[in-house]
Amino acid sequence: MTPTRLITGASHGIGLAMTARCLRAGDRVFAVSRDPDRSDALAALAAEAPDRLHPLAADLCDEDAVARLFETVRAHTDTLDALVHCAGLLHDAETGLSPEKRVEDVNLAALQRVFAINGFAPILLARYALPLLRHDRRAVFASLSARVGSIEDNRLGGWYAYRASKAAQNQFLRTFAVEARRRAKNLIVLALHPGTVETGLSAPFRANVPPEKLFSADFAAQCLLRNMENAGEEDSGGFFAWDGAPIPW
Repeated sequence: MTPTRLITGASHGIGLAMTARCLRAGDRVFAVSRDPDRSDALAALAAEAPDRLHPLAADLCDEDAVARLFETVRAHTDTLDALVHCAGLLHDAETGLSPEKRVEDVNLAALQRVFAINGFAPILLARYALPLLRHDRRAVFASLSARVGSIEDNRLGGWYAYRASKAAQNQFLRTFAVEARRRAKNLIVLALHPGTVETGLSAPFRANVPPEKLFSADFAAQCLLRNMENAGEEDSGGFFAWDGAPIPW
């Protein structure tokens, strides 16, 4: 049976690299982004594997849109072998959104926007994807978190919205994993930290990152997919770095 995956944030960065790797492996991929028709990279992948790539548009901050997304997916398949949430928000030059350096920089609109995609979207995806992930085969629900979401590891401060939204995501995933042990015994739930990756998300903040710690999107995708493949039942509900090392909460 051809493995079937759903990947969000699939039009760029890690999500795009993961989509490309899965297609090369022969998988079937539902590639979700806000506007997939504007992605030349996705169009190129679709030309290579038109029968296995399904680009889908969805605003993951809109619950009705998430519900409609899975209605569309269910029209094509009864099961998913993996769902990977790669979409995320740290900054936006067009609207002036940037990580807070001081508590005076915190504002409600930015908090709500960052939490919507980093914290709330993963659990909404879990809510609507569960029927497709609950079957008699091994399945994985993974979401990209970040080491800065670790409360124990926070020694620098700042980045209030991003840190807190990732910490919230971690708690959502941990709670979902507990429920999955009862309701979807073959489902493994993971929070994954990709490291610092050469994407638009990290671009303004990587000047001081050593070259050996700055990863390509393809390398990050390779590592994360390996983590997903190697994860066992005992890892469900865990928080892991790109190299498989556990990260403290």
